[in-house]
Amino acid sequence: MVVTLKESKARLSELVARAEGGEEIVITVRGKAKARLSAAQSVAAGRFDRAKWLADLAGLRARGRTGRRGPTSDEVLDRIRS
Repeated sequence: MVVTLKESKARLSELVARAEGGEEIVITVRGKAKARLSAAQSVAAGRFDRAKWLADLAGLRARGRTGRRGPTSDEVLDRIRS
């Protein structure tokens, strides 16, 4: 199912219920797909591996420590120009 962002805001409860039932919902902005709503994996079903999650989180934290707070002005300008 494909819905606009505005429509998804008005029908969020219904869309979540449909996604929970297995339907995939694609949310568009100005005709372009921007997000996908689908059923979450069940934690109760044993699919959640806490040790793996913690290891992944530690890896993300280690990669994120650059000593800088954000992109430089040159990096921002390069993104805008491209």
